This record gives sequence, structure tokens and C-alpha cells, in this order.
Amino acid sequence: MKVILSIKPIYAEKILNGEKIFELRKSIFRKNNIEKVIIYASSPISKVIGEFEIDSILHHDINELWKKTKENNGVGKSFFNEYFENREKGYAIKIKNTKRYKIHYDIYDKYGIKPPQSFSYVED
Repeated sequence: MKVILSIKPIYAEKILNGEKIFELRKSIFRKNNIEKVIIYASSPISKVIGEFEIDSILHHDINELWKKTKENNGVGKSFFNEYFENREKGYAIKIKNTKRYKIHYDIYDKYGIKPPQSFSYVED
């Protein structure tokens, strides 16, 4: 099984360029058999543009999560703090084996769903 993650275009590009190897999340999927993430670049691109494999998922208190991911999470400390405001813990998906699609897809045409607020499960 795969998940589609809605990711802002600037961060989607950083992932596909190899600059960002941790995708930060306030919450995470409940199913344990997720191996791949499909990247939906949100507005203004609004297309499925690539994918990556999940190396591991970190779950730590916010200070520890920053220490472990700050070099490769693609955001500054102020954004990180604002994003996780009022949270004790957070998640970071460690990324491996990225793949940029040559053709970008409309999410509804390809998967029959609307863009997810955070993520959505899809069958292989």
C-alpha cells in the first residue's frame, strides 16, 4: 500500500532534488505496511509529480526531532517551531530512493480522489 502526501511545491522540489531527506508531519498514517509515498505538489502546481520510499519514521519530542533532522529537514528553526506549535511530539519520514515522474498527473484522473489535506491511502 502507498500513501499520497500533499506537500508544498517548494518542499516537494527539495525532496526530489535530494536536499530534503526528512518530511515533517504532525500526524502519521496508522497502517504499518506503507513503503512508498506519492508526492502531490499542492497549489499552484496541483499535480502528482513523483514518489519516494520510506526509510524509517522518527517519532520524538519536538526538541529531539529538531536535533535529529535539522540538517536535512528543509526548513528553518522558526518555521519548525511554528509548524509544531502546541505539540509535544512530531514525526519525520526519512526519505530514500526518490523518483521524479516525467509526466505530472491530475490526482483525480490517476487515483479517483480529491487532493488530501494531509495524506490519503491508495492501493498499489
